[in-house]
Amino acid sequence: MIGRARSATRDFLASEAAGGIILIGAAALAMLIANLPGVAPLYLDALHLETGPVLSPHHGPMTVHGWINDGAMALFFLLVGLEIKGEFVGGQLGSWQRRRLPVVAAAAGMAVPALAYLLIAGRDPALVRGWAIPAATDIAFAIGVLALLGKRAPIALKLFLTTVAIVDDLGSVLIIALFYTAKLDWIALALAAGVLIAMVALNRSGVKRLLPYLLLAMLLWFFVYRSGVHATVAGVLAAMAIPLGDPADSPLHRLEHGLHPWSAFLIVPLFGFANAGVSLAGVTPAVLLAPLPLAIALGLFLGKQIGIFGSIWIADRTGFASKPGWSSWPQVYGVALLAGIGFTMSLFIGGLAFPGNPALADEVKIGVLAGSLLSAIAGFLVLRFAPPRRTLAVRLLARRQAR
Repeated sequence: MIGRARSATRDFLASEAAGGIILIGAAALAMLIANLPGVAPLYLDALHLETGPVLSPHHGPMTVHGWINDGAMALFFLLVGLEIKGEFVGGQLGSWQRRRLPVVAAAAGMAVPALAYLLIAGRDPALVRGWAIPAATDIAFAIGVLALLGKRAPIALKLFLTTVAIVDDLGSVLIIALFYTAKLDWIALALAAGVLIAMVALNRSGVKRLLPYLLLAMLLWFFVYRSGVHATVAGVLAAMAIPLGDPADSPLHRLEHGLHPWSAFLIVPLFGFANAGVSLAGVTPAVLLAPLPLAIALGLFLGKQIGIFGSIWIADRTGFASKPGWSSWPQVYGVALLAGIGFTMSLFIGGLAFPGNPALADEVKIGVLAGSLLSAIAGFLVLRFAPPRRTLAVRLLARRQAR
């Protein structure tokens, strides 16, 4: 079982790393296309192409962009839910002792960026709704950067960043459900609750076949979509009803392993391609000083590192929890910087915060790209040149002997 667990962990990190690199490429391609005069209109027209049908009066006819953001991303959130449940039941977050540091770091890493955003942009009532944009971490992007470092990034740091991002994702889902929900259709919401109860009943009755759960999950998505709650929340709710079972034959782990390649190599890069394209025509450095992009960029770059590194340092110094094993403080700081890569989730929440406002949507993208790129470069450089803990120990011993 230990061997299988280690193998599964390494497979997860490897696929996240590869998927993160593909995501970076998809985002770069979107930026390139959005700035090619002859191609940009085709890109935008394709995204807003109506494909029908009208599944909800709240949203109107379905478009290519809608299927990606509301449909495909529901599968991404289903995977997020499976990972959250798996980690909390028997994984890295299986006990309070293991949860303490990632939970505290994730909470501080969401609160401080949100506060930084409000301090900069909160004076404008029209921008307040974007407070959660810099609060999220993009695990695929961050692990992709770590993969470029090879052995300079210890496995303990990768696992810690993964667990922080999982708790971060849980917080993001709660934020979406509580603060970015439209006017509710109570009948649809009641029907969604009925479907979820049916899934839980299947779990309690010992059903381990995935097909009944998947069929009911599709129905759950439809009712949640009609209710006004964002449809991706249905993915996390469905995941909570999937039985964990025995490690040797776990429906949850089978579905997680089946979904992961699709999420890492198709869904998340597709989302990045559909949402990262922003025209830079007429954009000057002064645009970054506008309240919205500046608040997002500084929230991601400064807020994340202050919140995460500061909370880890305080937890370690007070004895509440120890920093990740076999890692130096410069390495921990580098990981805190990488947590400022908020690409996928930040763009997703930005779309919910300012729907139907292309000007603000472009400013969100500029802020997210600037903050994420700055965090990625700074985190990479810190980790690239940070001496590992063992090297530091050898240097300290040499200094003592020299004295």
